[in-house]
Amino acid sequence: MKYYLIAGEASGDLHASNLMKELKKRDADANFRCWGGDLMEAQGAKLVKHYHELAFMGFVEVLMNIMTIIRNMKFCRRDILDYKPDVLILVDYPGFNLRIARFAAEHGIRVFYYISPQVWAWKKSRVFKIKKYVERMYVILPFEEDFYNKYDYEVDFVGHPLLDAISTEDNEKTRSFRANAGLDERPIVAVIPGSRKQEIRKMLPVMLQMPEQFPDHQFVIAAAPSLPEQVYADAIGNKNVKIVSGRMHDLLRSSVAAMVTSGTATLETALFGVPEVVCYKGGYLSYLIARRLVDIKYISLVNLIMDREVVKELIQVDFNQKKLKVELSRILSDDAFRSKMLADLEELREKLGGAGASETVAHLMYQRLGNRE
Repeated sequence: MKYYLIAGEASGDLHASNLMKELKKRDADANFRCWGGDLMEAQGAKLVKHYHELAFMGFVEVLMNIMTIIRNMKFCRRDILDYKPDVLILVDYPGFNLRIARFAAEHGIRVFYYISPQVWAWKKSRVFKIKKYVERMYVILPFEEDFYNKYDYEVDFVGHPLLDAISTEDNEKTRSFRANAGLDERPIVAVIPGSRKQEIRKMLPVMLQMPEQFPDHQFVIAAAPSLPEQVYADAIGNKNVKIVSGRMHDLLRSSVAAMVTSGTATLETALFGVPEVVCYKGGYLSYLIARRLVDIKYISLVNLIMDREVVKELIQVDFNQKKLKVELSRILSDDAFRSKMLADLEELREKLGGAGASETVAHLMYQRLGNRE
C-alpha cells in the first residue's frame, strides 16, 4: 500500500516515524513518501521535503515567507497526484495540512489525520473543514474526544505517542550521559529553548542569566539536532554552560528541574517527572494578534490537560530574569512546592494512559483501509 505522510516539525517527524514503524509490521508492502525529517527517512520513506524548510513561526514570519509557502503548497499538490497514494496521513501542522486535506479529498484521495490541530484553542471553524475533508481523526489528548463530539464528529483517542518514545528508549545510555557530556556532580537544570532559531534568540539570553544565580547547579542546554551548534554558541558567549545535541530525553532523565520554551517539550519534560518553568516570548505584533484570537486559559499542554495551573507560565513581559529566578528557586528550594508539582505530574501521566499510541493508531488506520487483522 502507498502512504503519503506530511509532518512539518521535529515532533511530527518523531511521531510519524513511530507510526510508520508500526504500519510496516502490518503491511509488508508498505511504501512511504513523506514531508518530514530524518526519523521518517530512516523508516524507509522517500523524503520529499525536510521540515527545516517548512517551519515558520508566528503571524509576521508567515507573512514574510508567504511566497515560499505557496510554492511548497503547489509542489506538494503535484507530488501527491504523481504518487497516487492509497491514503494521505497528515500529522499536526494545520495551516499547511488542512489545505492539502481539502485538495486530496477533492481528488478522491482518502485522508487520515494523526495529532489534531489545536482547533480547541483558536479557529474553531476549522472543525467544519475537518469534518468535510478528513475521513478519520486520531487524537492524542484526552479532552479532544469530547471537544469533537460537540460538533458531532467521531474521533479516536489513541493516547499520547510521547509515552511510546519514552518507553522504548535505552536507559543504559542515560546512565553514561553525565560522563559522556563532560558534566560534574552538581544537580542538573535542563535548558530547553526551543527548536527554531527565532525562539532560541528570544528565549536563551534570559534563561542564561540563571546559572550565576544558582552556582550549586549546572545548566545544560538541549540543542535541537536540526540546528547548527553555532546558533547556541552565539547566545552563550563565555558563559560556563554545556550543550548536548539530540539527547534531550537523556538530559531530562538526569535533571532536577527545567526551563522550557512553550511547546511539546513542556509535556515531554512533565512525563519525565521533571519540575519545570514554562517560558514564552514571541514577536510583539504576533503576540498581540494571538491574544485576540486564542481562546484558552493556558499555553502549556501540562496545564491544559490538567485544566489548572500545575506549572508556572512566564509569558511575554513576565518572562524576565527576576520572575524566572523566583520560580526556579521555588522548584529547587521549596520542598512542599516541589512535592506538590511532582504529584501533579504523576497524575498527568495517568490521565494520558500508558504506552501504545503508535501501535493503536497503526492498527486502526490499517483496519479502516480494509485490511482487517
